[in-house]
Amino acid sequence: MTVTVETAWILSVALVAIRFAAALALTPVFGSANVPARFRVLLILALSAVVVSGMGVEAARAPVSLPAFLGAAASEAILGAALAFGIFTAFAVFLLAGRIMDIQLGFGVATLIDPTNRSQSPLLGTFLNLMAVALFFAIDGHHLLVRGLVFSLQQAPPGTSLSELDPGAIVAQFGGMFVYATALSAPVLLTILLIDVVLAVIARTMPQVNIFIVSLPLKIFVGLLVLAISLRYMGPLVARIFEGLFDYWHQLLG
Repeated sequence: MTVTVETAWILSVALVAIRFAAALALTPVFGSANVPARFRVLLILALSAVVVSGMGVEAARAPVSLPAFLGAAASEAILGAALAFGIFTAFAVFLLAGRIMDIQLGFGVATLIDPTNRSQSPLLGTFLNLMAVALFFAIDGHHLLVRGLVFSLQQAPPGTSLSELDPGAIVAQFGGMFVYATALSAPVLLTILLIDVVLAVIARTMPQVNIFIVSLPLKIFVGLLVLAISLRYMGPLVARIFEGLFDYWHQLLG
């Protein structure tokens, strides 16, 4: 019994693995510092081999020399990073919204150590990000993520030139992050603004009241109450954020 492996298949698997590795580096699972590197490598190689064999993926421009292969690998790494940017911004929306609310509620001076990436994160931002991760897996977002990666191979086979990508999609995705973050934090921000107006009137009419001592616990209590009430209505917005990720990939690879 003999087993033959074609060189073109090996090159295609290697290029696809580079794209997948770069794209998955910023996902909540693969971005975690607790996931062993060996597991990441083996899973990405297995996924790449299955996709290449199942779809019959071949390099658009088969590298015929080592410099050509290195150039194709660099292009795949850049393309994977561009795909990862969409994943990063989708989850960064929740961190940014939490940071905005933290500043308004007085939690801006406190941070948490996120054990997944071993970095400091805002208090409410960490809560919203964990909620987003749970929702992402609850709606089978990880399955959609794999389908999106397969779609990228259909639109841009391994070895595709970077000149075929749309850089405007990256700019639009970056701007959308701020728009969605503002929309998530809008109920709390508007409520805190009204509280500030009321406290300003009280400070003018009753100067003997220590507004700072009164406002701090009041903002925290009311802000958390409004956030808890608004969570039940965030479903459509959260779904739109994740849908925007795949819309970004479609526009980028257009």
